[in-house]
Amino acid sequence: MLTVERLNVFHGDVQVLFDVALTVEPGEIVSIVGANAAGKTSLLLAISGLLRRKTGDIHFEGDPIGDLAPNAIVDRGIVHIPQGRRVFPMLSVEENLEVGAYTPRARPDRKALLQEIYGHFPKLHALRHQLAGSLSGGEQQMLAIGRGLMARPKLLTVDEPSLGLSPILVENTFRMIERINREKVAILLVEQNVVKALTLAHRGLVLENGRMVMAGTGSALLGNEHLKKAYLGM
Repeated sequence: MLTVERLNVFHGDVQVLFDVALTVEPGEIVSIVGANAAGKTSLLLAISGLLRRKTGDIHFEGDPIGDLAPNAIVDRGIVHIPQGRRVFPMLSVEENLEVGAYTPRARPDRKALLQEIYGHFPKLHALRHQLAGSLSGGEQQMLAIGRGLMARPKLLTVDEPSLGLSPILVENTFRMIERINREKVAILLVEQNVVKALTLAHRGLVLENGRMVMAGTGSALLGNEHLKKAYLGM
């Protein structure tokens, strides 16, 4: 579904990704873990077209997308849920959701998609007239995911969904992601909670200093001694 090969990305003069390669198959959850500043967010931004690659290839469903504008990538079916939620605080919950269906691919089905999201997340329906900026962190995360689903994604890239949430809200967020995946949406997940991320994932990737250093099933990586020492303090 998604293939990234020899991806090199810079922030100004500083290189942040070095010959990164990965694949995501239809229906998979692939989790990317690593320390802060390892390049995880930069990788998702490059796939979404929000950060331009220097060299390398990005293909989605067999087609090159590395030179496409971000909105064109969304219309192909890759939707990015950013770190920190990034809801529009002065728009209502419903207006935030409607923004998600702006692409030609989703716009004709906007009303049906809105009802579908409310079916998934009844709390958003109850809050639909409330300003997004007044929501709790967990409610904003729910809204950010709902807004992403309004674009009818085939692949959802999710950046640090548990950031700033209480343990019970973290559990709820991961259950949401698992439920979305069961509906045949592939997930590429960047997450600071290594155990949660790899427990949920079909496959995991470890990014260190901009380089992919390890890959395997989630369970195999959780049993890896280097990973346990480096990221789990064991």
